[in-house]
Amino acid sequence: MARAQKVSYFAMQIPNRPGEAGRILTGLAKAGVNLLAFTGFPNGRNSQVDFIPANPTTFLAVARGMKLKLRGKKTGFLIRGSDQRGAIARVMTKLAHAKVNVTAVDAVTAGAGRFGAILWVKQKDVNRAARALGA
Repeated sequence: MARAQKVSYFAMQIPNRPGEAGRILTGLAKAGVNLLAFTGFPNGRNSQVDFIPANPTTFLAVARGMKLKLRGKKTGFLIRGSDQRGAIARVMTKLAHAKVNVTAVDAVTAGAGRFGAILWVKQKDVNRAARALGA
């Protein structure tokens, strides 16, 4: 059984060069920011990185101090549950039945019989997705 949680996430573009994400993540950690999830991927000559902080208010204060150029806050979903065959398929099927298109998803096994995922839907579909997922 997977549990879904609505979460705030923040995205930004960074130079696509070695160490850039590590520098930002180290600064956030040293300032006491706890991230529930982080993901990044190439986007042209840059990279897009997405942060899902445990405490968005603290994250934003630290990000301002670090002069990070974040885009506005958006809502996504954090999924956690038992790692079993088809776990993420059940989540995706619930959204499909609710006619919600998932724009991106990252799912991984977390070890010890657990899995986790972060997923994004269009902002206009957040409430419908939340109902479908019980978030």
